Amino acid sequence: MKKKLLILVNDLGFFISHRFPIAEAAIDKGFDVVIAYGENENVDLNLLKQKRMSTYLVPMYRGGINPFNELKTFYYIWKLFKKERPDIVHLVSIKPYLYGGIISRLSGISAVVSAISGLGSLFTTKNLISRILRILIHPLYKFSFNHKNQKVILQNKDDVKLLLEQKVLDASNITLIKGSGVKLENFNNLDENVGVLNVCFAARLIREKGVNEFVSAARILKERGVDARFILAGSIDLKNPSGLNEEELKNLNKENILEIVGYHQDIRDLYAKSHIVCLPSYREGFPKSLIEAAAACRAIVTTNVAGCREAIIPGQTGLLVPVKNPKKLADAIQWLIEHPEQRIAMGRAGRKFAEKEFAIEKIVRQHLDIYEELLNKVK
Repeated sequence: MKKKLLILVNDLGFFISHRFPIAEAAIDKGFDVVIAYGENENVDLNLLKQKRMSTYLVPMYRGGINPFNELKTFYYIWKLFKKERPDIVHLVSIKPYLYGGIISRLSGISAVVSAISGLGSLFTTKNLISRILRILIHPLYKFSFNHKNQKVILQNKDDVKLLLEQKVLDASNITLIKGSGVKLENFNNLDENVGVLNVCFAARLIREKGVNEFVSAARILKERGVDARFILAGSIDLKNPSGLNEEELKNLNKENILEIVGYHQDIRDLYAKSHIVCLPSYREGFPKSLIEAAAACRAIVTTNVAGCREAIIPGQTGLLVPVKNPKKLADAIQWLIEHPEQRIAMGRAGRKFAEKEFAIEKIVRQHLDIYEELLNKVK
């Protein structure tokens, strides 16, 4: 009989951009694949039906902590697991791996994969409220990550170290997979365009991604008379309390220091027009935008923080700068603008780095190996 894989994710768009090739490969391997999601803004469900993937909408409120809504989400996940009775579940993002992990243990799911694509402020903030919340929620995390047949996928060594120190995970359950991979063939032959240099920020427009630092660096470089075009590409996230809103974007437009292009569906086209890719984030799991930048032969400027520093080879494929430091960020961008030979060499080195570490085939194979390992234990 076919094995059934159920992937639970908070946002269907995130599944398409970060996990879709894994689900496709699972189907090719003979799995029945079910995709359960909490939100869907722009994904055509026919795409998944054509690939023989079943879909379920689960009421899941990203960014909300209303107790009634959370109990409703918990109930629907429980009901779904009981109905589908998957052989293995793959839980992606916070609420799926927390609620889904607990329900998997209580409902007798045979095998569990929990994917942590980055630790939020709850684990990294050191203020009193965060410490109290960590104490309160610690038992739930520990329970959800300690199924008898489970692998927890982390994307960088800093997150592994932190969760081990906080005794949330058992080291034997951890697998390190660097990012979500990239289809290298989508980023071939992207030589730099001649003309004004484009510096691109491509991420959700939230403060933790370093959007304010990017804007400040653009101001500094304009004041210095540096001839460059600054592109802000990303969607507004109004459900995130630190997200920029429409009024803030209007005010930025009035300053005329950068071009705001919104969410860009074709990242290849965006990077083809860019010369430098910048992500001054405060912390990441393993940013897909930087993996794609490396594949596109683009020099990178990013921050010396978890996730970001592992996405480049400092000094070879890009430059690291201190977090929350617009001046250092501006200095690094300016250096790349004024040293075209070194910039192009970094981009080419980044492509080789991507070919070695981030090819989608490698990432997919690692996931399928985990599925096989866990299912073999059930036999």
